[in-house]
Amino acid sequence: MLSPAPRPAFSDALFSPDLELLKRHDGNGPRYTSYPPATAFTDHFGQEQLTQALARSNATARALSLYVHIPFCRRICFYCGCNRIATRQTSMAEPYLARLTREMTLMRRDLDGERVVEQLHWGGGTPTFLDLDQMSRLMDQLGAHFNLSAHPDRDFAIEIDPREADVYTLRHLQSLGFNRLSLGVQDLNVRVQKAINRVQPRELSENLIDEAHRLGFRSLNLDLIYGLPHQSVASFADTLDQVIDMAPARLSIFNYAHLPERFPPQRRINSADLPDTATRLAIQCMTVEKLTQAGYVHIGMDHFARPDDSLSVAQREGQLQRNFQGYTTHARCDLVGLGVSAISQVDDVYAQNAAHLETWQAAIDGGQLATFRGVRLSGDDRLRRHVIHRLMCDMRLDFEAIEADFGINASYYFANVFERLATFRRDGLIEYDKHSLMVTPMGRLLIRQLAMTFDSHLSAEHRQQFSRLL
Repeated sequence: MLSPAPRPAFSDALFSPDLELLKRHDGNGPRYTSYPPATAFTDHFGQEQLTQALARSNATARALSLYVHIPFCRRICFYCGCNRIATRQTSMAEPYLARLTREMTLMRRDLDGERVVEQLHWGGGTPTFLDLDQMSRLMDQLGAHFNLSAHPDRDFAIEIDPREADVYTLRHLQSLGFNRLSLGVQDLNVRVQKAINRVQPRELSENLIDEAHRLGFRSLNLDLIYGLPHQSVASFADTLDQVIDMAPARLSIFNYAHLPERFPPQRRINSADLPDTATRLAIQCMTVEKLTQAGYVHIGMDHFARPDDSLSVAQREGQLQRNFQGYTTHARCDLVGLGVSAISQVDDVYAQNAAHLETWQAAIDGGQLATFRGVRLSGDDRLRRHVIHRLMCDMRLDFEAIEADFGINASYYFANVFERLATFRRDGLIEYDKHSLMVTPMGRLLIRQLAMTFDSHLSAEHRQQFSRLL
C-alpha cells in the first residue's frame, strides 16, 4: 500500500480559489457519515435484523462506540435541524432516562458485555440540559451495562451549550470520565446571534475553554456555522479571529442547510437575510486560508485540527475514520446508538431508532428495541463505503490496495466512475492514474461531490433531500 502523501498547505501559491469553478460544481449531496446514506434505509428492517447483526458482531470481539441521544433543549435555535424537545423542566428528562436504562438492558441481551467501550458520545439536543445528578446516574447506568474503558486513549465526549454549563459542570464531567468536549458557538456576531435566537456572549465560551485547558481535557472542539443570516466575509473573519485566540484543538465549521419545509424553526429565519452563494463560497475559502495560516490542518470538509491533535495524527498515519459523529479515530468500533432517533452501525448493518419520542417510548415499554428502519450492506455497498470513506479521510485513493482488499479490477469495476471523474481532472480538482487518485487543494472543497461519483444509490431526486455542498 502506498504511504500517505504529504499534505500541502493552503498557501497563496497553492490555493487561489476559483469561485466560478466552485459554483459550477455546487449542488446538493450527502455528508457520507454513512454509506449508503440514511435515505437508503428501509422500514423493512427491525429489531430482528439488528439482534442478528449484534450476534455476528460479537464473534468479531471488536471494541464498541456508544452514542447517547439527549433530545432536550431549554431554547430552540432557529437554524436547528436536530431531533429535540423544547422544555425548561429538567424533571421532563426523568422518564426518558429511565427508558434509556431499559434500552441498555434490552441491548445487552444480544451484546457481549465484555466488549470494551473505547468511544462514548453524548449528543442532542443539549446533553448539558441534564442536571449534575442526572448526568451521574446516566453514567452509572452506562457503566453497569457496558464495559467502559478507563484507558487514557479512550474518547469520551459530550456536546455542551455554553449557556447551559459553567466551570462546575466541567469539573463534574471530568469526574464522570469525559475527556473531550465540544462547544456549540456557531457565531460570535451579536446581530447573527439574535437572528438565530442564540445570544451567547464570547465570555461564556471563553471561560469554559480556559477552564477546560486548566483541567487538562484531552481535546476541545468548537462548532461554528457559516451561511447564517447577516453573515459576511468580514463578520465571519472577525469570529474566526476571536476563536483562534481561544486556541481550541479542533474546529467543526458547518455549512448551514436552510430547509424550512423540513425544519419548522427555520421558518423564523428570513431567507432574504441569508448570504448569497458567492458570499458563502468566499466565507468558506477565507476560512480555510485563515485557519491554515493559524496552524490548523484542514482535515477535510468542515473539520480542522491542530497538527498534534489525534485527528491530524490519524490522518497522517492513514488511520482516520468516519462515522455518524463525523471524522474520528475510533470508527472501526461497532457503534451502538441509544435514545430516540439514534443510529447504530453494527457489523454490516445500519439500524435507526424511532424518531418520534412516543414511538420510541412505546417500543421500550413493550420490551422491544425501538429499531424502525435500517439497511444491511451488500458486498458492493461495503466496497463503495470503503472507497468513499478513504477518499474523504485521506484525500487520496490507493487503487492497488483496494484491488488487493476486495479482489476486484478497479479500472473495470469503476469504469463509469472514471468517466465522470474526467471532468474533475480537467478542472484541476483531482489527479489520478491507474495506481492512485489524489485530491488537489481546490478539490478538497468539493470532496462530497467527488465522493458522490462512487455512490450507486444516489439519484437526482435523492440529491434534493440533502444540504448544499458549498
